[in-house]
Order: sequence, then structure tokens, then C-alpha cells
Amino acid sequence: MAFDSLSEKLQSVFKNLRGKGKLSEEDIKAALKEIKMALLEADVNFKVVKEFINNVSEKALGQEILDGLNPGQMIVKIVNEELTSLMGSEVTELTFKPGKELTVFMLCGLQGAGKTTASAKLALRLKQKSKKTLLAACDVYRPAAIEQLKVNGKKVDTEVFEMGTDVKPSKIAKEAYDYAVKNNFNVLILDTAGRLHIDEDMMAELIEIKEKVPVFKTILVVDAMTGQDAVNVASEFNEKVGLDGVILSKTDGDTRGGAALSVKRVTDKPILFVSNGEKLDELEAFYPDRMANRILGMGDVLSLIEKVEEANKDRDLSKDKEMASRMKKGKFDFNDYLESIKQMRKLGGLASIMGMLPGMGGKAMADFDSDESEKKIKQTEAIVLSMTKKERENPKLMNPQRKHRIAKGAGVDIADVNRFIKQFEQSQKMMKQLPNMMGGGFRGRKGRFPF
Repeated sequence: MAFDSLSEKLQSVFKNLRGKGKLSEEDIKAALKEIKMALLEADVNFKVVKEFINNVSEKALGQEILDGLNPGQMIVKIVNEELTSLMGSEVTELTFKPGKELTVFMLCGLQGAGKTTASAKLALRLKQKSKKTLLAACDVYRPAAIEQLKVNGKKVDTEVFEMGTDVKPSKIAKEAYDYAVKNNFNVLILDTAGRLHIDEDMMAELIEIKEKVPVFKTILVVDAMTGQDAVNVASEFNEKVGLDGVILSKTDGDTRGGAALSVKRVTDKPILFVSNGEKLDELEAFYPDRMANRILGMGDVLSLIEKVEEANKDRDLSKDKEMASRMKKGKFDFNDYLESIKQMRKLGGLASIMGMLPGMGGKAMADFDSDESEKKIKQTEAIVLSMTKKERENPKLMNPQRKHRIAKGAGVDIADVNRFIKQFEQSQKMMKQLPNMMGGGFRGRKGRFPF
């Protein structure tokens, strides 16, 4: 996961500070040196690191911090504020042209950065906001890119405009624009060609598109896994083409975080979205304060709540209440278990949920084997799916003969079935006790139950 290494190192520094109680100037200077090294190892731009450390040092060495009751916590607060400031302080919303005027977004970047996938992800996000969107395939150098955009466009139910590979990108963009205006589209997304590295032809092509079409926002897609190189790419694009914002792709990979912490300060252009995976619904608005909280191991509960509400917006509340009632009585059955797995996957899976919980950054997530956990979940899912309808509805029907049949059907050992059923029975008991433990309060935010 993104920032794991940086998060672990920063949390280690803060743990040492908290453990000392009262701090001396030497303690703070030693901690700042460790923070500086952690940021540089995370591939944060060295000029940005220098400015960051100077800002933190100036505030942390103030007399009220040194004489305070809990200087360790105050320094964490200062670092959190500076990290947030580094990434832009406030979320930057994607804006559109007024009224019914067509809004054109041009996505650009190097080859392999994820532009085509990001185009489809953005189209889906706009579709969810009731924007009639057209995708235009302007990458004429890779036939596979056109096909990929068409496949992804179909997945997100968005029309794709393409003219093959024998037409200039600027002509495709102009034809797509005219088509979008004629057919009352709200948004046109131009998926442009990338290169293995920045060259003059590439820049000239993007400039020509902007001359032919009234591009409203030029958005750079950068691969977060390239670290400081991503910042260098952003700087050059901004200088030669002009940028309005950035999408960070592949933030779910083993990235050191340098791009996210540097690109805003170096280019003065906001990070608009972060792309967290291959699925087309995995594009999130970038919240600097929430990202800072994640890096410092404070979790991101607000994003988790929003994910839960989004996943449950179309759910039948009567079914939720019925499930809650059964859980209060300890009648949580195997069908409910399957439903809980379904809901968890809507939230991005167990690793995604855990990564948003306080205290689950750094080493805690590094020790968490998401692949192994997903494997176990799939195994238990296979066990439940091997049960009959009556067995799923009534866990008490389980006997040795039924368990052997289920194990054979799921392709697992009988011991796996016994272990799962024992854990399930323990969960049932906990569910029965939960309302009393919570004072009878079982309603979620807005009355929804995120199971």
C-alpha cells in the first residue's frame, strides 16, 4: 500500500518522542533529522523536504512546545499540519463550464501512466454525477489503447468516439468536439497519446489539440510509483503545455509517496484524484488532510464512512432493519455472512477498509497479508456456497455428514469447515451481545447498516 514505509518510519519517530515526556531541543533536532531521512527515502523532492523541515523546526522549537505538557503530541500535530499544507490544504473540486456549455478535459502523461484507465474511471465518476460524457480515443500510436478505451467505455456505459489510427489526434479531438456539441453531451474527455519519455513532438501534438478544441482543463496522469520522476514530468508538462490538475495513478502499489508529497508544491497545481486500483470505480477525490492522517497512522474514518454510504445508497432499508433484528437475537445466518462479504468488497476489500482505520498504517499494514486474507475469505465463501438453502438459513442443521459433503463440494479439508463453523458460532454469540454492549444503539449514519 502507498506510504507504508514512510508511515512506519514516522510513527516510530513519534513513538520515541511521546515516550520521553518533556523534550529538549536536542531531542527535537534528532527527530527532525530522522523525519528528513524518511522523506528523502520516500523520494520526496529534496527542495520540498528542506522547506518542510525548516517549517516544522521553526514551530517545534518554540518555547510553548518545549514547555508544554505533551510536546510529543504537539509535534505530531505540527507535522500533520505541514504535511496537509504540502499537499494543498484543501480538496480541489473538478469544475465545469457554466450552463449547458460543453466541458472538455484533456488527459495527458507518459506511456504506462494509466491515462486510458483514468479516462474511463473519470467518465464513470461523472456519469454518477449525471453528466452525459463522451470519451475520445486520441492515441493513434497504440491500436490497443483505442480498443482498451472502447472496452472500458462499454463497462462504464459511456460512448467512445474514435476514428482509427490514420487520423491526426487534433482532427479526432475536433471531430469529437463537434459530435459532442451536436448530441448534447455535457463533458468530453480526450484520451491522448503517451510516450516512453517527454519529447517535442508529444508536446507539439498536445498544443495543437488545445488550438483546435477549447480544452477547459488539462489534467496530467502520473504514476505514483515513479516517485520524484513523476514530479519532474509534471513540471515539464506544466511548463510546456499548461496543467490545471493531476491524477495520481497506482497509489495502491508499493510506492514511496514522493509524488503525492511533492507535486503540488513544485508545480502549484492541485492533485484532483487518486486512483487506487484496477477497478473502474476506484477513483477517489484527493483530500490532503485525510492523506496526511493516513501517513501518520491516524486512519481515514471520514473516507470510510463516505464509502459505506455510497455502497449502501441503493440498499433496501427494510432488509437492513430485518438483518439488524436477526443479529440482535443471535440469528445471523450464512446468507447474512455472504451479504457481509459482498458489502465488504463494495468498500474495496478488507485491506482497503483496514488501511482507513486508525493505527493500521505503517508496520500494522505491512504485517497484514491482504492476499492471504482474501484467499481465506474466498475459501469460507466457497464453504457457504456448497451448503444447501436450508443449511444456509439454519446453521444448527450442521452435522458431521453434512460437513463432509460441504468440504468435498468446496474443495477444502473437513478441518477447514469445522474451524469456519466454530468461528461463525462465536460471531453469532458476539452479535447477540453487541446491542447490549452498545446501549441498544444499532443504527448507522443516516439509518443505514454497513454490513
